[in-house]
Parts: sequence; C-alpha cells; structure tokens
Amino acid sequence: MRLSRVLVLPILASALLSGCSSGPDFVAKYEPWRGKEENACLASGILSHTTFIASRSALGGPSVCGTEKPFELSAVYDGRVSLKPAALLRCPMIPQIERWTRESVVPAARYYFGAELAELTIAGSYSCRPMNHVSGAKLSEHGYANAVDVSGFKLSDGRKITVLGGWNGNETEQAFLRQVRRGACQQFTTVLSPNYDRAHADHFHLDLARRGPNGLGNICK
Repeated sequence: MRLSRVLVLPILASALLSGCSSGPDFVAKYEPWRGKEENACLASGILSHTTFIASRSALGGPSVCGTEKPFELSAVYDGRVSLKPAALLRCPMIPQIERWTRESVVPAARYYFGAELAELTIAGSYSCRPMNHVSGAKLSEHGYANAVDVSGFKLSDGRKITVLGGWNGNETEQAFLRQVRRGACQQFTTVLSPNYDRAHADHFHLDLARRGPNGLGNICK
C-alpha cells in the first residue's frame, strides 16, 4: 500500500519497511509520477536491450520505500563494463546508466588514459533511508531505487581512478572526472560531486528525481 499523505516514518523493522534496517526517521510522501514513470519504462521494452539485469522481488510493501519491479544491474555496455557490486534500481535508471557509460565514460577513459573502461565502482544504490542519513530529512532517492552512487572507475589495464583521490588529483584524473560528471548531467536530473558538499567528497550521486513545477528542473554540481 502506498501512503497518500506526508508522513514521518521511523525505520523500525523489516516487517514494516521492506528492505530497511534500524535507522533514523525520514519524511516521505506519495508521488503518483513515480509509478506512472516506472510503468511506462517497463511497457516500453527498453530493458530487453540490456542483457546483464536480473529481476528482483518487489521493494514496495506497506511503506513508501522501494519500487514495484526492481532490477539488479551487474554490467552495461554489452557486458564490457561491470558494476561492482551490482546496483539495485528501478527501470528508468538503467537505460540512463547505460547511455552515460557508453556516451561519456567509455570515450573519456579512451581519451584521457588510452584504455578501455572495465568497471564502475558502486558505492550505493537502493537504501531505505533519509537524505545524507540525516534523521528527519526527506526520503532519499536511494529509498525509491532511483539513485546510484559511483565512487570510482577501473580501466582494462588495472588502473583505478577514484572520486576521492582523483577529484583533486593529477591533471589527467581531474579532467577525466569532470568530463564524466558533465556527461552525467546530460542523462540524470541530479548529479552531485565533491563540489556540492563534504558528504559527496568520495562519490558522484546520480538520480532521476523530478524537480520544479513541471518536473524538468535539474541539479548539476
């Protein structure tokens, strides 16, 4: 059951909030666009073009957390780029990660390092929690399986570029990370980097939240 009014929900037990563990309170509300967007994505058949996904049990249940039909994404770019660990996501996030990887990250890795991209290091995906883990804050987009945190990139020759070490690292690492952030801003409505705040010093946060009166606003920082 989805709740139709704004609530402050304590994360108390998995019996109440599917996929959740003991933690701080959050503020959440029912937003009809989420279900409509998810159903449209599922009906489009777009995921049939992505091989490395597995359907998982629904993350909905008696709370506002989760999504009706979550998927575990383990690789993109025809399996040539792994996600480690695999990310638990709703349907609309998957093609955007695929496009970002294919159109931005892979070309940037070739240009700046002369190597193929082998892996996206995933710092977080689905998690039923408030934004930035702050008790009383809004439910994070992670709570809807509508966000992913990427903390690093592994190349085919074994080199690793991390957001924490490379954002202010050598010139090539800095240029690469800023290039892939710019590319992310073309695919996601929210992109938060170390420039945003200290909580994002070690990863890029990417999500598809709707913003503004028409839902078309975005944040790219």
